[in-house]
Amino acid sequence: MAKDQNAPTDHSAALRGKLQALSERISLSLSAAVLSSEIAFDELTVVFDAAKWIESLTFLRDSGFICFIDLTAVDWPAREKRFDVVAHLLDPKANLRIRAKCMTDEETPVESCVGVWPAANWFEREAYDMYGVLFSNHPDLRRMLTDYGFDGHPLRKDFPMSGYVEVRYDDAQKRVVYEPTRLTQEFRSFDFLSPWENASYELPGDEKATRS
Repeated sequence: MAKDQNAPTDHSAALRGKLQALSERISLSLSAAVLSSEIAFDELTVVFDAAKWIESLTFLRDSGFICFIDLTAVDWPAREKRFDVVAHLLDPKANLRIRAKCMTDEETPVESCVGVWPAANWFEREAYDMYGVLFSNHPDLRRMLTDYGFDGHPLRKDFPMSGYVEVRYDDAQKRVVYEPTRLTQEFRSFDFLSPWENASYELPGDEKATRS
């Protein structure tokens, strides 16, 4: 009898059981801080109250998640709290991963977790630079990837593709100058339905070329 490829393996079932037990332990210990919990793709995702962000992360660290993997943000511009702050953690002893989240807006800072994991320093700076997420009590919250005078935050979904300014070296002034972005032509419209010419067969969209 053929084996169902979609059926969970023994390893997957065991891992899901560990994650479910972890989720229940977190909810029991941090009931006031946990907003939601979900297991997907063999990984536990827990959304915490931003006001209890450091308390929650400290609990996870003391529970074995001593390896800080990374921290970033996700932009949901239609939402009142448009940013998800996302941290990925690893418990090397139990070989378990967890994704911890909290939500915030453009003006409300999230407390820095540098005191919990010093490695979070540059990741929080990157999230501030690219998304504009603010972190309170950060030791050095400055831009990291863009220039000091850069306008806006490039990974926000409402940031224009062309940016706000362009940079060039002015030979007359002997320095780099910033000027408002000027597009020399309109954005071109490409017909992605018919990318090849002179094909031996007709592709969807080719009929456009024969219209009078």
